[in-house]
Amino acid sequence: MPAQPACPTGEKAHRLAVIGGGWAGLAAAVRATELGWQVDVFEAARQWGGRARALGSTTAGSALRSGSQDEQPSLDNGQHILIGAYRETLGLMRQLGVDLDAALQAVPLDLRYADGSGLAIPGWAARWPQPLDLLAAILGATGWSWSDRLALLQRSLRWHASGFACPGDLSVAGLCAGLPPRVITELIEPLCLSALNTPLANASAAVLLRVLRDALFGPGLGRWRGADLLLPRVDLGALLPEPALRWLTSHGAGLHAGRRVSALERTQNGWQVEGTRFDAVLLACPPREAARLVRTASERDGAQQARGDPARAPAMQEDGRADWADCADALRHEAIATVYAQALTVAGQPAGLPPGSAMVALRSGPDAPAQFAFDRGQLGGPAGLLAFVVSASQGERAEIEQQVLQQARAQLGLRDLRALKTVVEKRATFACTPGLQRPPSAIAQGLWAAGDYIAGPYPATLEGAVRSGQQAVEALQQAEARARSARDGLSPGS
Repeated sequence: MPAQPACPTGEKAHRLAVIGGGWAGLAAAVRATELGWQVDVFEAARQWGGRARALGSTTAGSALRSGSQDEQPSLDNGQHILIGAYRETLGLMRQLGVDLDAALQAVPLDLRYADGSGLAIPGWAARWPQPLDLLAAILGATGWSWSDRLALLQRSLRWHASGFACPGDLSVAGLCAGLPPRVITELIEPLCLSALNTPLANASAAVLLRVLRDALFGPGLGRWRGADLLLPRVDLGALLPEPALRWLTSHGAGLHAGRRVSALERTQNGWQVEGTRFDAVLLACPPREAARLVRTASERDGAQQARGDPARAPAMQEDGRADWADCADALRHEAIATVYAQALTVAGQPAGLPPGSAMVALRSGPDAPAQFAFDRGQLGGPAGLLAFVVSASQGERAEIEQQVLQQARAQLGLRDLRALKTVVEKRATFACTPGLQRPPSAIAQGLWAAGDYIAGPYPATLEGAVRSGQQAVEALQQAEARARSARDGLSPGS
């Protein structure tokens, strides 16, 4: 059943302020516009996309030399991977006019290392019915003993039989207790770090199982499998933020980059944002910023109450959400580092990963922090441009950079390698720990929140952000419809 417009035909469109122009905020703005809201999006930074955006070319550090021509590399604020199970994200991209086949390189699940060992769905089994393709990957895992393979197969069948459910207070380390060390270090650990960005001992088993259920056994969008790896051939700006901005502009939305919202104030019949009245507000900014804005609204409510203002709105506490800001502030965060580097052969020609391997897993440890390497040259970028991803990173930027370069030389045989830029996102994700209390989407009447940290089944991923934005708008729409019905039912002559 299609969703109803925000207001009946003939009435003035309701106004929605979306605060935050990352993937959650842009997804929310598009959905709200579809539902008939007049939307304004406020983004504090001068660039859209939040934590998944392209970096300006001037920040790349230095040009890549390819033959006789210098090329300015197009870098992102981190190397992101999509999977076929990201149905809402991929569907939104397609709706916005993105050519998915051109923008993404699809690879069947492949977590092998440079020496060929590890788990991957073989090409001849890529179209087998699920879960037979995964069975082929487990039984054909290179370098694994038969006891390794059978242990993982038995445990996977046990997880499947339980509906991929477990106690909420269980860690991934506890979930995988008893599995062979090779299975844990070469499969479970890289999967957990890439999906949850949280070490095994501290990571939520319930969330990881949900990811595994959807990725390994769930459907993807269109012809893609849920487990297919989708590697961007374009920068992150071209993947979603730029198409979303074009779509929103063509549909009359207001876009305000470089404009940080200083405070929120609730009025008798809506909200005041930067001097403009809105019927509702959606906070799609980072949790710390959202908590700050919720507190400013609470403080102004309290000041109105203290003055005995007869026109004041009901106090925030009366909505039962006074603890929302505390819950958002209590979230701990994990960092992600991305080291961009240029590889050259002795002859001075660009090198990189072996042809046909745009991504390889890396063996990580205390002095070898990266878990994956990407050959951006094989994904449409300049030849020789590599990206190394360090999930749940610790330490200083310079130390991480030098450790990764040494790791690449040792594991990939890349002797002539120089760093271009190291990007450290210190608050890249929330720490996805067992039993974590995440703040809800609803905060107060007409005040909602969206983001990958909001309560939901997914960790801090692009899909989690997009789904949160869309679902928050749909919940807001339903709440407005109920309020309108209640007003109509109490109106004179009803």
